[in-house]
Amino acid sequence: MGGSGSTRRVTFEADENENITVVKGVRLSDSVIDRMKEPSSPGGRQQRGSGAVNDEELKKRIAEELALERARRDSEAQKRRLEHTYVRDDLGKLLERERISSNEHLTRAILRERAATEEERQKAQRLARQVEEKERELKKHDAYYKEQLARLEERSAQFYKVTTEQYQKAADEVSARFK
Repeated sequence: MGGSGSTRRVTFEADENENITVVKGVRLSDSVIDRMKEPSSPGGRQQRGSGAVNDEELKKRIAEELALERARRDSEAQKRRLEHTYVRDDLGKLLERERISSNEHLTRAILRERAATEEERQKAQRLARQVEEKERELKKHDAYYKEQLARLEERSAQFYKVTTEQYQKAADEVSARFK
């Protein structure tokens, strides 16, 4: 305590018995209160006769300090509420941006999937047409080769018939000569 020059600020007020008390609940002794009432001066202490005026000034000063302290606390509380509101607003904006961003990503993914599905459908149709064309081409080739086979069989049958007739004729001539 003493004269160490503490930087701690203490505010006080007068209670119903005109005793001065510290706001934080610490009671001061009468001698400390008397010393607080007396303004410090280089020439020493003043007379106690002017104590009534000093009491009124002291009460005014104490009331002003209390009002200032309350105003400061109220302003700090208001500042905390505003900061809380700003943080909440910022979080709300951030969440909204995230929601919009995720919706955009989802929309892009859906569009990509639809495009891929459409591309696969078109590819399947293209392949089905190619298969049909190949089948038609194979049927044409099949018909062509069957026709060629039928011609060859017919020619082969004619050659066989002609060859058989010529063989018979030659065999008849040889048997007629050598009878």
